[in-house]
Amino acid sequence: MTILATAPAAAPTAPERHIASYTPLPTPAELLAELPLTAEQAQQVARHRDQVRAVLEGTDRRLLVVVGPCSIHDPEAGLDYARRLAALQAEVGDELLLVMRTYFEKPRTT
Repeated sequence: MTILATAPAAAPTAPERHIASYTPLPTPAELLAELPLTAEQAQQVARHRDQVRAVLEGTDRRLLVVVGPCSIHDPEAGLDYARRLAALQAEVGDELLLVMRTYFEKPRTT
């Protein structure tokens, strides 16, 4: 399955007859196959998880700060936010461990 070029599937049969079409989500295995991590990316993820674990276990004295916009609708704005947060982390890294947390395309609440 090509993730970005998935065509809508045919409408299901009854009892969902009011649905015109749908686009199935890729499975985790399909995502991993199409978007594999490089060795460098995998090492970065492991290193950051180890840092968070160390703070939570008390072996790292820094304060863990989880920050971020509630949701991101513009990928470029999200990347800009991440770059700015990385620059701030370089400044305050002796005292704080900053972790960006956000949702992509989170539905708005009323």
